[in-house]
Amino acid sequence: MGKVITIKKGYTIKMDGVAQKTITHLALSDVVALKPHDFPSVVPRLSVEVGQEVVAGQSLFHDKNNPKIRLPSPVSGEVIEVVRGDKRRILEIRVMPDKITKYAYFPEINLPNADRDAVVEYLLESGCWSYIRQRPYSLIANPDDIPKAIFVSCFDTSPLAPDLGFIIEQERANFQTGLEVLDKLANGHLHISLHAEVGERLSESDFRGIANHKFHHFSGPHPAGNVGIQIHHIDPIQKGEVVWYVQPQDVIIIGRLFTENRYRAERIVALAGSCVKQPQYFKVITGQKIKSITGNKLDSTNFRLIQGTILTGKKTSEDDFLSFYENQLTAIPEGDQPEFLGWLLPGFHKLSLSRTFFSWLTPNRSYNLNTNNNGEERAFVMTGQYDKVLPMNIYPVHLLKAILAKDLERMEELGIYEVSEEDFALCEFVCTSKIDVQRIIADGLAYVRQEG
Repeated sequence: MGKVITIKKGYTIKMDGVAQKTITHLALSDVVALKPHDFPSVVPRLSVEVGQEVVAGQSLFHDKNNPKIRLPSPVSGEVIEVVRGDKRRILEIRVMPDKITKYAYFPEINLPNADRDAVVEYLLESGCWSYIRQRPYSLIANPDDIPKAIFVSCFDTSPLAPDLGFIIEQERANFQTGLEVLDKLANGHLHISLHAEVGERLSESDFRGIANHKFHHFSGPHPAGNVGIQIHHIDPIQKGEVVWYVQPQDVIIIGRLFTENRYRAERIVALAGSCVKQPQYFKVITGQKIKSITGNKLDSTNFRLIQGTILTGKKTSEDDFLSFYENQLTAIPEGDQPEFLGWLLPGFHKLSLSRTFFSWLTPNRSYNLNTNNNGEERAFVMTGQYDKVLPMNIYPVHLLKAILAKDLERMEELGIYEVSEEDFALCEFVCTSKIDVQRIIADGLAYVRQEG
């Protein structure tokens, strides 16, 4: 193992309900849906009509501004409904799946001898290009760009996050093939990040045949597993530069495409949290109805269901559908019960990053956290809290205030191109002022992109 990059700032939130390493295969739900909202900046234009029969891998919609970006159906079946919102905005394309999935097969490609353009075209034709995203802005990558690097983070330090090493072990060969595909696109710079403490789960054989890869070993608390933090410490983004990144499960799906010549949208999802009877992993299809995953597996009636982690995920319901990039469902208690004396009441069961309570005496203890904010929004003041949990060489409060003032030049000077909402999630968690930090960052990135 080479040099270890040690992350000193941050905090790992230990919670009850970690998923046990057992995988259950679930049957398809009666309806599967693809949601354009999962793809920021994509303006959806339908490629199918209600009543039309589709096969897995066939485009359901494409980007109006870049028709080469196609979003594929995860299943075969009949398109039964296009759900629309205000101004006829497309919210969901729903498909009633066949009992036996039929696939669109793509011509076999000789990966070792294929050039970069052929690989790009193959990914676009199949719809798997949508798994490749870019920084800045965290959007689907532009296939016409040449990135300065591609990053794959093989571990996740978020609360209750799935063990990515365990998931990669299930399909080592497809993961290897997916990395070889990215190696073709990386222009000589494919960066693979491993956790220094669990990196042995992935052996050198997983990376055999990749000519230009670079290993990076990270240690330290969350957000050490965030790809944005890794990019900042390995090869920071300057104005005008673009880097791409891909999640390990998406690398596996890309690898399947080149191995099987078809789009197979299976993924392993962790169902975790203190409101889950038996937290574990499930093999499902992208877009599957959440009820088919959580049904009869929750032991509380007053819970909040989240797609993603407690820090960056989105509130959802069992009637919703699994989002395109999602690897985790979290169920925690809804914090809507009044508490006698609130924060004035001392207790050992409360988590605090300051010494307000006694959690600092038991650093390895896990907590049954709920959704209570423990206060309301207050004046946005300098406290130094953000600097303790954001391991980036930027001034977080100054950047946030520049965004609120819409000072474009100042935002650029303070590093807006390097950040994403998830990088500031811990800042929001520790914020005494209860500021919606991630929303401010998202608004800032949207403003910079619009002005740029």
